[in-house]
Amino acid sequence: MAHDHEPRENAGNERRVFLAMLLTGGFMVAEAIGGILSGSLALLADAGHMLTDAASLALAWAAFRIARRPHDAKRTYGYHRFQVLAAFVNGVALIAIVGWIAIEAVRRLLEPVEVLGGLMLTIAVLGLLVNIAAFAMLHGGDRENLNLQGAALHVLGDLVGSIAAIVAAIVILWTGWMPIDPLLSILVALLILRSAWFLVRRSAHILLEGTPDWLDIEELRAELTAAVPEVQEVHHVHAWLLTSERPLMTMHARVREGANHHEVLIAIGRFLDVRFGIGHATVQIEASGCADDALRGAP
Repeated sequence: MAHDHEPRENAGNERRVFLAMLLTGGFMVAEAIGGILSGSLALLADAGHMLTDAASLALAWAAFRIARRPHDAKRTYGYHRFQVLAAFVNGVALIAIVGWIAIEAVRRLLEPVEVLGGLMLTIAVLGLLVNIAAFAMLHGGDRENLNLQGAALHVLGDLVGSIAAIVAAIVILWTGWMPIDPLLSILVALLILRSAWFLVRRSAHILLEGTPDWLDIEELRAELTAAVPEVQEVHHVHAWLLTSERPLMTMHARVREGANHHEVLIAIGRFLDVRFGIGHATVQIEASGCADDALRGAP
């Protein structure tokens, strides 16, 4: 159920994401230039990570704006699914960047490249400060909003990448051991890969209209028949996600003879909303056999 304060909170979340996107994207350009000038793959890897994070922040920001569009005859659920599709594309791009970093790291391990540790350290420290500022900005928003949480997690990953670049720069300045740069860039790549795989798997599951991970259909059937005595049996249950925050469901419910169908529908809807957080469910009430089964059996 919508609350009066949600529009103000969403507007505040949108502003936070937009500012964090500008901050991350702006410094990403500086870090990429610094990585090229210093010869540091760790900086370039972190810049690649910041690029994907800036894209993720842009998608999060776009999702807030596009989700406000009303539904129409061609998109009866509105534009909420856009953020899921964008997340899938973003995850695939992340995996491609990981592949590039891994190939380049192996090449540099076989043929070491001199890295300017001083310049690398300066840029990495500035990157860390930028990431701390962006994370604090996002962390101060609505912590219940999954879109904002996802953006904050991406920036948190950047923090780790900046720390890795700082460690590599210090090692190079103190010891001159150049392999630390590609080795730590691989660490950053693995960090990106973990986030990317989760993003692709989760978004693909939603796009394929898979059952929400937190929902057990058999448990729902058992609890529903116990909570609403007029319901004798539940079948043809289908549950999916419009977005990660918007579960949807359809089902057939066979009710006892003489039951008030309207009251049963209200009781089922209240149960699904309170117990499982499903606010939108289409329920077909049946007084005897299943209408779909009868239709399939008809000549």
